[in-house]
Amino acid sequence: MPVQVNIHEAKTHFSKLLARVKAGEEIIIAKAGRPVARLVPVSEQPRKRVPGSAKGKVAFTPDFNEPLPESVLETFAK
Repeated sequence: MPVQVNIHEAKTHFSKLLARVKAGEEIIIAKAGRPVARLVPVSEQPRKRVPGSAKGKVAFTPDFNEPLPESVLETFAK
């Protein structure tokens, strides 16, 4: 369950709050008792994409760009 703190407390104890967030806790910052922000841990950044990494893993049929059959198009028209 997230902990809610007011803005003044958040400003006064910001370093301590960040330590708690780093440990996995969620902190809600409120103004006059109404939540306005949420401090959550940052998730790890995704790995960088490597162009061409799927080469040879994807295949297209020769009719890939051909129009869809009427029976399939009718399904979308409903």
